[in-house]
Amino acid sequence: MISKAALSPTQGSTRVMLWVLLVVYVFNFLDRQIVNILAEPIRRDLGISDTQIGLMTGLAFALFYTVLGLPIARYADRPSTDRSRLIAGALAIWSAMTALCGFAQSFAQLLLARIGVGVGEAGCTPAAHSLIADRVPAERRASAMAFYALGIPIGSLLGMMLGGYLADTLGWRKAFMVAGIPGLILALCVVLLIKDSHRKTFAQSTTAPTETVFAALGALFKSPAYLILVAAASASSFLSYGKATWTTIFFQRSYGLSPSEVGFTFGLWGGVAGVAGTWLGGWLADRFGRVDRRHVVTAPAIGMALAVPIAITAYFMTDWRLSLMLLMVPTVLNSLYYGPVYSSVQGLVARRHRATASAFLLFCQNLIGLGLGPLFFGMLSDSIKPTYGEDSVRYVLYGAACLGLIPALLFWILRPRLHAELDQHERAETQASD
Repeated sequence: MISKAALSPTQGSTRVMLWVLLVVYVFNFLDRQIVNILAEPIRRDLGISDTQIGLMTGLAFALFYTVLGLPIARYADRPSTDRSRLIAGALAIWSAMTALCGFAQSFAQLLLARIGVGVGEAGCTPAAHSLIADRVPAERRASAMAFYALGIPIGSLLGMMLGGYLADTLGWRKAFMVAGIPGLILALCVVLLIKDSHRKTFAQSTTAPTETVFAALGALFKSPAYLILVAAASASSFLSYGKATWTTIFFQRSYGLSPSEVGFTFGLWGGVAGVAGTWLGGWLADRFGRVDRRHVVTAPAIGMALAVPIAITAYFMTDWRLSLMLLMVPTVLNSLYYGPVYSSVQGLVARRHRATASAFLLFCQNLIGLGLGPLFFGMLSDSIKPTYGEDSVRYVLYGAACLGLIPALLFWILRPRLHAELDQHERAETQASD
């Protein structure tokens, strides 16, 4: 068996890796979410419906992202794979496809470009999670995963602010181009700054995983805690992606704000609240999870339940400033789950399944959340628009807020099972490394 020391790179190189991966994830979400703030200008220019907006912002991306994520994750789990080069290649692809969105002359062309973004992004997070789990000890893993997950609110913030400003000054086409091009330069930096050399030592001491994707998934499905965690995270994702898309449109339609105004106000303060919630969730999981493993997901369970009445009140406000201020609270509370979820996934599975476990979680989160969330709420908005007109989005968001009780309940149910299984896997990993 290989010793822990052999698998532990220097603290400095781990810190560099975490910072570089954070920047990559920022670009990941910037390129993924910039389409939300550009949706209204695109709708007016191309003459598309709310259902098509939901398809463009969600399902077109998520379908290919999720389908390709699993085989790419199995490739990332191979000891011979250089995960840094895999991440760099994925970054180059999705950045180029983001820039190509700006050249679209029809809805179909834009849809194809968004599919290309999803194809590229499929290679990023499973490999990144695997790298982090290999280098960071279990007792600090939730904080490390939360640090990486800061890319979600920071990238979304920058996508909103940059996209809104560029949409008003240069137009939505050039906004896509400006967002995509820097990622091509960053891809080279990833190769230079992240070295996956420790994987070579691991490869010499173990047998490469030979299971098919279905065999690996079969091993994962034996864990009840993993399945409940996937269900809870998917429900959370369904609501967060759906509300993110339609809240930006809500501020434009119901309050008459421009894309740049929404991008600056909602993007800035929503991003700050998301960063605070993501960091706090990782800290709480590590702090109280050491005392009792059930508390790893206690904060997300309670937080999501408390967020429901506050969000409903926020969408009810007639003054957009009051609405924005109130929405910051549920944004913090709904962001608490990132670190606990991603770290728990890595603690519930064998080393050879880490990237695959993340990929399947992302498969469900993105297919159900990003794929169906914006589309479902868009279809619902179209269906009630004859009655409520441009205010239909407000009523859709009332319902979305109430549905937050579902993931809250699932996280609460998960607590005792997670406690037992994390302890079991940690003992097994300790015995294997001795």
